[in-house]
Amino acid sequence: QVQLVESGGGLVQAGGSLRLSCAASGRVFSSSAMMGWFRQAPGKEREFVSAIRWSAGSTYYADSVKGRFTISRDNAKNTVYLQMNSLTPEDTAVYYCAVAVSRRTVVVGRPGDYDYWGQGTQVTVSS
Repeated sequence: QVQLVESGGGLVQAGGSLRLSCAASGRVFSSSAMMGWFRQAPGKEREFVSAIRWSAGSTYYADSVKGRFTISRDNAKNTVYLQMNSLTPEDTAVYYCAVAVSRRTVVVGRPGDYDYWGQGTQVTVSS
């Protein structure tokens, strides 16, 4: 079992920044594990934001956040971060972190490929 706890959400004005954290505990990750961030706005489907390969550090981004968001991880702390800059009201959503541990090949943007999910943290961007 893996427990994921997100933090860092809040209310920010357009153009501002937030940094989300996702602390993982429980089962030890293999080198192939993938950590991802997804978000879900009211009335919309959950959408992929970003992902990072746990050991290699390879990163992936949705087109909508490229150049504005940066994903990183601290292996010693078992924590993944999402630095979000130049936020817009369209970024308003509940943000979830997730980890894929059971698949050799992961489609980073497919929620079904992730095995464990956090409870989510609200990000609200005012105009």
